[in-house]
Amino acid sequence: MRLDKYLKVSRLIKRRTVANEACDGGRVIVNGKTAKASYDVKVGDILEITLGSRTLKIKVTDVRETVPKGDASTLYEALGG
Repeated sequence: MRLDKYLKVSRLIKRRTVANEACDGGRVIVNGKTAKASYDVKVGDILEITLGSRTLKIKVTDVRETVPKGDASTLYEALGG
C-alpha cells in the first residue's frame, strides 16, 4: 500500500492530500530515510512523522485497505522517541 494511503487509513493523518504534502515536504521518514508518497509500506517498517513541533514514531504492524475508525490504531504500534 502507498505510504500516503497508509497514513490516511491508519488515521495518523486525516486526509490523503495532507499525507501526500507531508511526504513531499520530507516530513515522513521510513526506516531512517525520507520517503515519497508512493513508497510501498510493509509490516515492520518504522515511520517517523513530523507534524508541527511533534514527531510520531511508529512501527507498522498491519497493512489493510480499509479499517473501521475504532480499529485504526491496530495498524501500528507507537514507539518511544
